[in-house]
Amino acid sequence: MAKDYYKTLGVEKGASKEEVKKAFHKLAHKYHPDKQGGDEAKFKEINEAYQILSDDNKRTQYDQFGEAGASGGFGGGQGFGGFDFSGFQNANGGQGFEFDLGDIFGEMFGGRGGERSRTRRGRDISVDIQISFKEAIFGVERQILINKISQCDTCHGSGAEAGSQMKKCPTCGGKGKVNETRRSIFGVFQSSRECDVCQGRGEVPEKKCQTCRGEGVLNKQENIKVKVPAGLEAGEMIRLAGLGEAVFGGQAGDLYVKVHIEKNNMWKRAGYDLVTEIKIKLTDALLGTDYKLETLDGPLTLKVPAGITYGEILRVKGKGVPVRGGSRRGDLLIRVTFPTPAKLS
Repeated sequence: MAKDYYKTLGVEKGASKEEVKKAFHKLAHKYHPDKQGGDEAKFKEINEAYQILSDDNKRTQYDQFGEAGASGGFGGGQGFGGFDFSGFQNANGGQGFEFDLGDIFGEMFGGRGGERSRTRRGRDISVDIQISFKEAIFGVERQILINKISQCDTCHGSGAEAGSQMKKCPTCGGKGKVNETRRSIFGVFQSSRECDVCQGRGEVPEKKCQTCRGEGVLNKQENIKVKVPAGLEAGEMIRLAGLGEAVFGGQAGDLYVKVHIEKNNMWKRAGYDLVTEIKIKLTDALLGTDYKLETLDGPLTLKVPAGITYGEILRVKGKGVPVRGGSRRGDLLIRVTFPTPAKLS
């Protein structure tokens, strides 16, 4: 029975080469024998159809004379262009050749090109610190000592001893990349990757730094200043760009500082306001009084008006939490309570 290559790929007879290519990629990915649910026989049919329809001369012969006409230019009808799948197994079988399907399709659609262009970047790290309630309201500076991979202070990250010249990398010839040729079921693919010796810089020191042994980075303790802004809330993270771990020939990661705030026995935060509760005598509530109140700014004399009701809130403006990005502050909210006797004389 004559083979219908157009039907095999699911395209019309007048389909363009691009449509044929897309159809092949889709079906090859679906029926690849190395995938779960794959079909080796179906995969061979798809590949054979693609070999004919993707070649202008073979496609013309096939359109005019059918399968017999195309076979003459197809090397006796061998469907894999020189690859024999009779002994094909996956990588665990130990036969055939190994390949990564994701890499192959990545090469076809340019997926690896973006990967090569990415800048090397060091690892992000995080630390936790604890501050007082007052420090969280008004801000504070802290010094923290952390152990991390940092730039070498001797060679300043170059990896070269002082006075040593740089020379062309012998591995990549100064290009910063090395070419690789990989054989796959779809043919031979060439790709380039960053040189492991010079880390993509194209040059290496003639004499390596003795401190870091040419690595440009080393593990050491570093004292870092952390500025906690005023009005910080519990659990917030402070990001210090470029203070994470360093990497040779690339950009350092970031340091994230998570801030924990101690509780205050008197004051609580409500947005930009500070809230507390005071208890006065009944006579003071009836007649009024001056109440000595300890605030985060220091002692404050609070005037309690005569005849205040139970639970009434007094407001002191401008003594609360500083508003970020401005000079304004929230308020103090003081809830007033007092004992109420069951019987009055």
